[in-house]
Amino acid sequence: MSRIDDLIKQHAPDGVEYIELAELFTMKNGYTPSKSDASAWTDGTVPWFRMEDIRENGRVLDDSIQHIAETAVKGGRLFPANSIIVATSATIGEHALITVPHLSNQRFTSLALKPKYEDQFDIKFVYYYCYVLDAWCKNNTTTSSFASVDMAGFKKFRFPVPPLEVQREIVRMLDAFTELEAELEAELEAELEARRAQYAHYRDALLSFTEREGVRWIPMSEFGTFIRGRRFTKGDMVAEGIPSIHYGEIYTHYGVYASETLSHVREEIRGTLRFAQPGDVVIAGVGETVEDVAKAVAWLGDCDVAIHDDSFAFRSDADPTYIAYVMQTADFQAQKEKHVARGKVKRVGGANLGRIVVPVPSIDDQRKIVGVLNSFDALVNDLSSGLPAEIEARRAQYEYYRDRLLSFEEAA
Repeated sequence: MSRIDDLIKQHAPDGVEYIELAELFTMKNGYTPSKSDASAWTDGTVPWFRMEDIRENGRVLDDSIQHIAETAVKGGRLFPANSIIVATSATIGEHALITVPHLSNQRFTSLALKPKYEDQFDIKFVYYYCYVLDAWCKNNTTTSSFASVDMAGFKKFRFPVPPLEVQREIVRMLDAFTELEAELEAELEAELEARRAQYAHYRDALLSFTEREGVRWIPMSEFGTFIRGRRFTKGDMVAEGIPSIHYGEIYTHYGVYASETLSHVREEIRGTLRFAQPGDVVIAGVGETVEDVAKAVAWLGDCDVAIHDDSFAFRSDADPTYIAYVMQTADFQAQKEKHVARGKVKRVGGANLGRIVVPVPSIDDQRKIVGVLNSFDALVNDLSSGLPAEIEARRAQYEYYRDRLLSFEEAA
């Protein structure tokens, strides 16, 4: 930091100016050409960016996954090269620097420096400062049918204008630190992936029972019951109320087992709900991908929990955590895939889940297996220990360092 401090003392001893976003940038909304116009999507040459581009290819981009035809460009005007796209609706808190003329979908707002300010900024500094803008966007949203950024406040968000020498040194340092952090994280991710593959292999071998006698393979409907939940909406969800497990939480937040819930629903609708009991396995009946469908969590809490109608409670005398582990195995997944309906939303019913055959050893053997897998699962997946925690620590360290570099005293 001393190099940055020295440059600021030399070039901005009295602080730096801050200018509102709407004054600095020309703002344009992205859009999606009509899907019914086949010519707009045939032999396209214009890069058209979506959130998938950031997720798959990073935040500094010179091409998109999908392209549109020049005839689909409104008024023939593209967003200029070296501008920023910021997610201001749906998935908020993401941005990218686009280095070529382009367009984006309507989830993004394009920020292009106005000509009179181009000489005052290094565009890579603007890109890095947009991480601060991302954090502001996450904390300043309005909600109707979906989340969106408070655009009146967005336009008034204030950007610092440090001297170019300072901007360039910050960019140099953050580029170097970003590269180092990415290398370290890639190494940790590779090791974690290897451990997860090792764990999956070990789990499947432990649950295959190919060399053991006396283990019955039974359709799930013959030793347990599937109980479908009842619908509740986002409007029914409250900070305090009836503990609930929403199907979407099963594949985004929960592990193999849980004793506390993430959400609650209104007490007033208790009579319309269905519940999972302690010892049940709660199963997601739908998902965006086939892999999400039939993700399961063993409910080990001390009370009943409300479950959504796109999920099931599986009730049996088997150890619930054992069943949740069995439902992760390659054999279970192969059987499940035969029953998943592949529409826009992937779906499986309780009757079809009941046809899937699983191994059912003695309850003592089930519990021994659960003890072994719980220990291994914690090593691989628990964010409070092991490699995942180190990955999170690296990210936190990088973000702390970046935020310090992007903090400036404002000129009087």
